[in-house]
This record gives sequence, structure tokens and C-alpha cells, in this order.
Amino acid sequence: MVSVEQRRPVVVLYERIADAIHAGTYPPGSTLPSEPRLAAELGVSRPALREALLLLQEDGLVTVRRGVGRTVSDRPPRRGFEHVRPLEELLGTAGPVRVRALLRAVEEPTDFTTQHLLAPARARLRFWESLLTADGHAAALSQEWAADEEVLATAHPAFAEALAAGPAPGGGVADGGGPATGPAPGPAPSMLAVLATASRGVQLTAHSGITATLVGQRRGEQLGRPADTPAVLVTQVVRVGGTPVLAAKHMLPTGAAPLPVLQSN
Repeated sequence: MVSVEQRRPVVVLYERIADAIHAGTYPPGSTLPSEPRLAAELGVSRPALREALLLLQEDGLVTVRRGVGRTVSDRPPRRGFEHVRPLEELLGTAGPVRVRALLRAVEEPTDFTTQHLLAPARARLRFWESLLTADGHAAALSQEWAADEEVLATAHPAFAEALAAGPAPGGGVADGGGPATGPAPGPAPSMLAVLATASRGVQLTAHSGITATLVGQRRGEQLGRPADTPAVLVTQVVRVGGTPVLAAKHMLPTGAAPLPVLQSN
């Protein structure tokens, strides 16, 4: 999660205008007020406003039309990792992204989940593997783990209940008795989507890491790509307070939809 501390004034101004665009104050296709008027409305100097508008133009939220002025783009880019949002929403800027369940199971901790979920050795963690597709093509492969049920019961009981209420696709039930049998591919939400829905009124924070890698043999078969296909690997940990409740790996192969990321200081 990007810290709000020590942000440059132009970044703060950028976000004020971007928030107004996403909130509908300046609807898609509308013309922004003139620089003097907008500067007066926001209580800022014109040079600062001009710099923020330039950044908004570079990022595709605002376009400049000769003889008209600055207008809000018809399809403003979706917000990125500065807000905790399911990957299928972030990738769905050009059209809907479908989540297909590959596996819903319960497994013991791995090095990854021990590190990021602080899971004890004998914990039982829900594991969801999903393929995200856009226009019939593989866009990403997601692997998501929820924290141990005892941890969730204390840190986020609504998330624990939402996970327990949903049977795995195809009738297999991913519970403490073992993995769901027969992954039965089909439409399904991602685990992060379930968490986001269960978190109304609950403050979530997340940290993500982005690295370059290759898809590898198994993931290549799932994504329909050669094993040596370059890919971006995003690791993500979502917390409630200081307690990690979800950890994930998202693999996006070359040619996948762009992933919006906001960076500021």
C-alpha cells in the first residue's frame, strides 16, 4: 500500500482531481473547467495545477482537444494497486475478465505461506488456484491462500464465514477434511474478491512485489504458453490490522492485459 506520508504537493493534487473523476464530479467526456476557475475551486496555484493536469494527461485520465480544452477521457483507467481490488477488476479495463476455478483445496503451509501468513507448521490453509481469461485468452494464473481458520475467526470473522459458506465448484468441498476432489473448472470469484466483499467497513492494507520470471512447465500448460515464456510475477499479502489474512501469487505472461500501478513518494 502506498504511504500517504511525504507525498509531493503535485501528487496530492493529482489524486484530488483523479478522485473527483472516478467519483463522477467530472464525468467521462466532460470538459474540465478553465485553469483559472479550476485553480480557484481547488484553492491551488495555476503552475501547480498545470503540472498535475499534465500528469493526468500522461496517465490517460485527461485528453486535450484543440479548441475545446481538457476533457475527461471516455474510459478513464481503473485504479491500480493503491487500493486493494481483485486482479480481475484491475485487468478488466478493455473488457470483462472471467475467473475459472482450477482447484479449491486445503493444504499444509509451504515456505511461501509460512513466510507471508506466519502459518504454523500444522496449519490447514485454504488454497485456490484460478485461471483468469479475457476474450478467451489466458490473462493470468492466480494462486491464493487464506490464513488458518483460527486466525481468521479472530482477525476477520466475516471473511472466514464467507469462505466456509461457499462450496468448491462442481460440488467438491474444500474443508479441513482434505482437498476438494475434481477441480471442476467453472466460473467462480477469486479469493480476493470474496475478501473484498466481506470487508465492507473493514480496513484492508496490502503489500505487493513485482518480479520478472518465466512461466515454467506446469504453469505454461495451464496458461497455454511455452515454458520459457517471459512473465511478470506479482506476490501480494493482504492484512487486517497487522494480521495477514491472504497471500497470493499472480502470474501474468507476455501479452497479458496491462496491470495499472500507481507510484508516488
